Amino acid sequence: MELEIHQKHEHQQPKDLPGVLVVEPPPAMAIFGDKFLVSEQFKLLKAWESPFPLEEFLISNSQSIQAILSAGYAPVTLEILRLLPSLRLVVTASAGVNHINLPECHRRGIAVTNSGNVFSDDCADAAVGLLIDVCRKVSAADRYMRQGLWMSRGDYALGSKLGGKRIGIVGLGKIGLEVAKMLEAFGCTILQVLLALGKNGVIVNIGRGAIINEKELVRCLVEGEIGGAGLDVFENEPNVPQELFAMDNVVMSPHNAVFTTESFMALCELVVGNLEAFFTNKPLLSPVIDD
Repeated sequence: MELEIHQKHEHQQPKDLPGVLVVEPPPAMAIFGDKFLVSEQFKLLKAWESPFPLEEFLISNSQSIQAILSAGYAPVTLEILRLLPSLRLVVTASAGVNHINLPECHRRGIAVTNSGNVFSDDCADAAVGLLIDVCRKVSAADRYMRQGLWMSRGDYALGSKLGGKRIGIVGLGKIGLEVAKMLEAFGCTILQVLLALGKNGVIVNIGRGAIINEKELVRCLVEGEIGGAGLDVFENEPNVPQELFAMDNVVMSPHNAVFTTESFMALCELVVGNLEAFFTNKPLLSPVIDD
């Protein structure tokens, strides 16, 4: 039986298939393995499993590597691109592409794809969830109960309703539009320009940590200049300002707003779809730079 399985595997992925370099496994691959990334059109070359240094691994496989499956913590740099003369495609498992040297890819005629709209719905869910949590003090009230304070101190502090609030959204892309659609159902008024928040204002960040001046945000929260924050991203991840941990008006998550079983399954389908489309000379599904 073991021999038959081995032979079948070898038949599905012969040695002459184009290689797809994976320097470090993206989160979906780290959770599911590569069982959803199997294809008869390419083979995965897992650099992290090699006993050799990355540069040596790249040089030894430079002629067979025609694509890269990348993640934000494994940047596609000029140094890597120079070592891969046969590279024709970079597929990133994220919406953002700031970890890829796009100008150099463009110069070399290397196509680039991202996660498209795969994460939009789940990210919007998380954004609205963080906002509701901060306004209604859900996590803070949960801690209050777990500490046994309901019995000794009585009812917890009042929260604030979400319905009817004015919401400023910076960036009305696919995620921003989904957030707007959800909040309109709460009777919120959507503003495209972020106004001064004020003492009752709440800020939610599900984009990039650097979007917000983190030191200034902490200062505003400490001094009570804004009402609260829901944060999924931070400037120097995984390091988080210590002041935030003591604040009941701050709700945090570890950069996992888009991490759901459904989004990861859809991402695997998109990754394979982009790779197979490329290697069969079909249009890419979610191009950032099309060749």
